[in-house]
This record gives sequence, C-alpha cells and structure tokens, in this order.
Amino acid sequence: MPQPTHPRSRSLTIVAQDPSVLGADGDVLLSRVDLPGEPLLDGPSGHRVQIVDFDATKALYYPPTKASAEDLYAARAGSELIRERDFHAQNVYAIVMSVVSRFEFALGRRAGWAFPSHQIQAMPHAFADANAFYSRRDHGLFFGYFSSADRKSTVYSCLSHDVIAHETTHALLDGLRPRYTDPSSPDQAAFHEGFSDIVAILSVFSLKDVVRRVLSAKLPAPRGADMVERISKRELTPEKLAALSLLCLAEQMGKEMGIARGGALRASATLAPSKSWLSSREFSQPHRRGEVLVAAVLHAFLLVWRRRIIGLGGSETDSVSLDRVVEEGAAAAARLLSTAIRALDYSPPVDLQFGDFLSAMLTGEGEVLPDDRGFSYRSELLRAFREYGIEPTARGRHALSEGAWSRAPRSLQYAGTHFESLQRDPDEVFRFLWQNRDDLGLEDEAFTKVQSVRPCVRVGEDGFVLRETVAEYVQHLEIRADDLSKFGVRKPAGIGADQQVELFGGGCLIFDEFGRLKYHISKKLLGDRHNARLRYLAESGHFAKGFKPRQGLAPRTFASLHRRRALDLRTQAREAW
Repeated sequence: MPQPTHPRSRSLTIVAQDPSVLGADGDVLLSRVDLPGEPLLDGPSGHRVQIVDFDATKALYYPPTKASAEDLYAARAGSELIRERDFHAQNVYAIVMSVVSRFEFALGRRAGWAFPSHQIQAMPHAFADANAFYSRRDHGLFFGYFSSADRKSTVYSCLSHDVIAHETTHALLDGLRPRYTDPSSPDQAAFHEGFSDIVAILSVFSLKDVVRRVLSAKLPAPRGADMVERISKRELTPEKLAALSLLCLAEQMGKEMGIARGGALRASATLAPSKSWLSSREFSQPHRRGEVLVAAVLHAFLLVWRRRIIGLGGSETDSVSLDRVVEEGAAAAARLLSTAIRALDYSPPVDLQFGDFLSAMLTGEGEVLPDDRGFSYRSELLRAFREYGIEPTARGRHALSEGAWSRAPRSLQYAGTHFESLQRDPDEVFRFLWQNRDDLGLEDEAFTKVQSVRPCVRVGEDGFVLRETVAEYVQHLEIRADDLSKFGVRKPAGIGADQQVELFGGGCLIFDEFGRLKYHISKKLLGDRHNARLRYLAESGHFAKGFKPRQGLAPRTFASLHRRRALDLRTQAREAW
C-alpha cells in the first residue's frame, strides 16, 4: 500500500482560468493555489476529495496519478500540461480543495456534503459530452470532454477553473442547504445556479496573476522593464470593468459550443441594471433568473472595487499602479466572496427568495465587520440589489443596519437549556424550540426536525473573532388539497381535491457565545407565501397526473439544467445571426 505524503502546506499549479486565456508569452496562463497540507494518496486523494479517473463513455479506468509532496508541474509550460491526463487530475483536486477551503474559512467550521460520506469523488474525464455536473446520489463531480468546433482538438471541462468551482459550489451548497433543490419558487430554483456562478467568478479574483494579465491588456503601450506599470482611472469605471473576461464564465467552452454573448457560457456582469428583469418572461427560467442575482453581486463588487481605487488618492484623471489595482480588486472580491458564503448561515433553510439572501448578506457582514464606513460594502450591496429590483426581505426596527434581520425577542425562556449541549446536540436545540414554540411561531401539529447544529468561529478582516452556533430546523404538514382553506391557503386551479400537498416551513437559529439566541430567520409553516408557491408548482406541472415528486437529488438534475442552458444560448446565437 502506498505511503501518503504529508507536507504542512501545499502549493499546486493549476490552469488559471481555462486554456483559452494566454499569458504574456502567448502560452496557456497558469497559476498556483495554496492549500492546507494533508496526506495524499495516489489519485490524488485526500480527506475531502478523491480523484477517480474513470471514463464512462470508453468504459476505461485510468491509473491514478502518483501522489507527491512536491508540485511536479511547477516548471512546465501550460501548452504541455493541458495535454497530460495526470495534470488534469491535479488541476481538479487543487481547485475543488481551494473552493472547499474558502467555504470553511468563511463559515468558520468544516463544510460537509449532503451524502453520507466524508469525501467527494471527482472524475476529470467522466464522459464524452459538453457538460459537467454534481450528483448527490453518486457522491461526485463529473466533468465531460468534447471535440472542438474545428475537430482538431479536445475541450476538457476539467481544465476550466470556472466550471470546477461552479460544480464544487453546487455540492457544498447542497450539503449546507439540502432543501434548496426542492420545488418551491422561481427564486429558489435559480439560486443554486446563480450562487455557484458568484463563487466561481469571485474565486478567480484570488489569482492575482490572472487579474494582472487581463488588466495589462488595457495599458496603452508596453512599458520598460525599469518602469512601474500604471493604468488610468478612466479605464477603471464600473462599466469598463464589467466587460473584463474575468467576469465571464467558461469562455473556452462557450466559444467551442457556439454560444452567444461573446463566447462565454454566462456573462452576467454585462446585464445592465433594471428593476424589471425579474418580472419579465425571459427571466422566469431558473438559469436566466440566476443571472440577475449574479449581476447584482458583481455590480456591488465593481462599485466597491472602484471605491477602493478612488481611495488610493489623486484625481479622477490620474493613473494608479497596476499592482495596487490588482490588490484592491482581489481584496474586494475575497471579502464579498466570504460575505456571500457566510450568508448561507443567515438564510432560511427553505423557500429561499433573493431578498432573503440579501438580508442574510447584510446581517452576516454586519456581525463580522460592524463598521461599514471604510468602503461601504453593505451600502453598495443594498444599492446594487435595488438597482436590479431586489429588495431586502427584512424590514425590522431592531436590525443593526438597513435591510438586515431583526434580533430575536428578549422574552425567550432558557430555563432547563444546557449551554454545552446547545452547541452540538439537536435534541437540546429541539428542547429550546419546544419550550419557546409560541414566541418563535412554530405550529404544534406539524412534524418538526432539527436538521443540524454547527458551532462556528468566524474571523473578520480586522481580526475580530465571532463565535456563534448555527442550528436549522424544518416543519411540515401533508394535507389534502381540499383542506387547504382550513389553513388559510387557496387551492390553485388544476389541483384535484384529493391531491396530497405538503406545507413546509423552517428556520435558522443563530446563538451567541453565551447560548442566547441572536437571530431567528424563519419561514413560518402557514402563511400567504404558500399561495404563490402552490400556484408556481401547479403552473410548473408539479401536480400533473403521473408526476412523481423527486426524492432527494436525482443524479442528473444539474446535468439537465446545464444542458438546457446551453441549448437556450445556442438558440439565441442562431437568432442573433
């Protein structure tokens, strides 16, 4: 049996964005990511990620890549590496692990999977198809490959930083919020895709050499080796920054598949602000609707980046050091990425709306970094979302800032609750819920289950340490459609009287370091929201004769969604032509 290698830390070579992005020397641009050290077995395989190189199309299992304590590809040319199967395996392992590390840093704890395993399997050459997807049932990430448009080369999705980060985010989000895949609303259906895009795009900005390469192309002329490269502030407006290729996803795959919008699979940053997008028919489809969420976050990112650039001093017409611009962009992206990931802990566990996510970001950001005077992250988030027609759900008078969730009531009872157990024991959290069910708005007759209890230690940019415990619970009732009126819910047209209908709710409990409840972020079991939800499900065919509700997450749920997106974009390209 091979002995694992175990360095204290590890830095691995990856393809910076995808093979279509070239460096100054005209070769494929590479980068390096720093990862926590861990003992690796051949594959490479570690405690969170296992690379399994099986090709289902060819029914072929490739020998695992040899594990090494060193980066074997550090001095190699990118044009050579993209042709080597062993490097493909390292590229996938390194990017998946970098995304996992980002989640765990933002959350302040380990991030688990939605399936009963500690490790996720990733297949770099899973099948011959222009697709990639995550499957809960198969415990894995699957990356396809296909022939280029000219039939002279093969395009590998496992060489796209964007694609790998996107699929990894699907898996991590599914582990944190397993009910976000349930049929519920247009926003929740779109959230998985939109959130995964946000993580993929902002993750690229951690690679400073990639950002520098793209910005260097905007310089008016080559500079001497002894001169510091500078760029005019006029070239760094939010509108011009929005056109950067860094803010597009999967450019190589998009170009080879004949996709519209400049060749990228998605270019949400170029979606101009409008409060009418979400009410338009075009953005009723999940993969298009998710782009509005992405556009709002990226718009906020560009506003903050611009604000940081202006903060460097000088007038609007001055030039600034390219290195400083890159540093400011990376810092803004890293903070907003952590804010977006951390917001999952402050989001309701069911029936998510875009406004809920905005309130969650504002609340989490305010908890970790209460002072917003520096670069106004919360103000810019609120402004950007509103320009895309997304208002925060929270309207409470007892919030730390506008749009944030209100604090929990002070009238709650803690007698008999044990602080130590409250940090890890679902039964102890259920006791707290049961004891305070009236004040927390729970329904006595519903089935109630505490899904998880997670202690967290979060660290802000200023070194401020925040200790919290996050617990999630769900409630649900199954009733006949004919009985909906008894619960204050209208029966949508097209649903039979005998149709079984599930009403569900749930909440997220945020306890402070002393075991006192700070926030109760919930969707009540009963309420008007079910009218819109059931109407949406009826119009989507959920209650049609012969329809079978999905149990868990089908293996190709995301595969079908990604394929639908690509087909729709091909249609747009043909119509534009």
